[in-house]
Amino acid sequence: MRKLIVLVVILLIFLAVWNAVATYVPSIHFGPQLPENKASPTEQIKIVSEESVVIEVVEKVSPSVVTVGVERRIIDIDPFGMFRIPQDRSEEQDIGSGFIVSKAGLVVTNKHVVAASGKYNVITHDGKKYEVVSIYRDPANDLAIIKIQAEALIPVEMGDSSKVKVGQLVVAIGTPLGEFRGSVTKGIVSGLGRGITAGSPFEGFVERLDDVIQTDAAINPGNSGGPLVNSSGQVIGINTAIASGAENIGFAIPIDVVREALDNFDKTGGFIRPYLGVSYTMIGRKTAILNEVPEGAYIEKIAEETAADKAGLKPGDIITKFDGQKVSEENGLAVVISKKKVGDSVEITVWRDGETITSDATLGTAPNQ
Repeated sequence: MRKLIVLVVILLIFLAVWNAVATYVPSIHFGPQLPENKASPTEQIKIVSEESVVIEVVEKVSPSVVTVGVERRIIDIDPFGMFRIPQDRSEEQDIGSGFIVSKAGLVVTNKHVVAASGKYNVITHDGKKYEVVSIYRDPANDLAIIKIQAEALIPVEMGDSSKVKVGQLVVAIGTPLGEFRGSVTKGIVSGLGRGITAGSPFEGFVERLDDVIQTDAAINPGNSGGPLVNSSGQVIGINTAIASGAENIGFAIPIDVVREALDNFDKTGGFIRPYLGVSYTMIGRKTAILNEVPEGAYIEKIAEETAADKAGLKPGDIITKFDGQKVSEENGLAVVISKKKVGDSVEITVWRDGETITSDATLGTAPNQ
């Protein structure tokens, strides 16, 4: 009997020890265990937070984003290459993006989106189509304001591009490839203070856009004119270009430039800005050394009856100084011109065939193309 009692006591002690080991030492396992694949609470909160931010931004801004389309007349061609009689029909094509800046029907996009002749229209987020009644173009900033007959539209909230930081979250919304309306991509600000060229020498001049925002948010043809938005749902830039031959390198014009253009438009009904009238290419220090020429703006073409034309500037001249300021890649011609006003008289120093020549010019008013 005593032996039986002792055995029972030993068994109870063993079970108690076993239970204690299983409860307080969970790292000890008796048998196979499936690996756990759970994110830490911090990681889960981070993912949900970023996802929620993007969703909220898209829901806030999308109603203000539009697609820009154009109607073009179609001409049929027979198999032998001879033109047939033009048919009275047109084809609609989405070509770019934009965003609403006024309840009364003002939309901002890129100038290059609406540069060609044609009948343009705007398609809003809810699928409604409006005919564009007027276009105001600013080639120097690659901006355009288009007017549609609409009311009670939802304008975007503009941010402050001077406060943009490298690494911050951004969202791009638009119509990539002219097919996928309302597409959303996410990325970060990859760089600030970049320089790109806007305009076309075939339009009489090229201006350099400085201090543009670089982003890795996917931007494709068709995204041009659409907004680049921060995590607060504020537009900080207008998507304008991509780097050819590269991936995830896009550029946006800072919204402060757009805001200034809109203020100018509100006051004058157009874009009033100083105009020299040259198409140019910037010559940097390395290129200058290799070609034994000075740094500056190499003039490719001069528009007739402009300040540059009247001042005697010629294609092939290199503008080295503009009203006493050195012209360089860091201080581009577009930058120094933008600091002046229409009617200002300036002194221009150029390098021509090994000689330095100085002439005076009175800045005119840039054409609204």
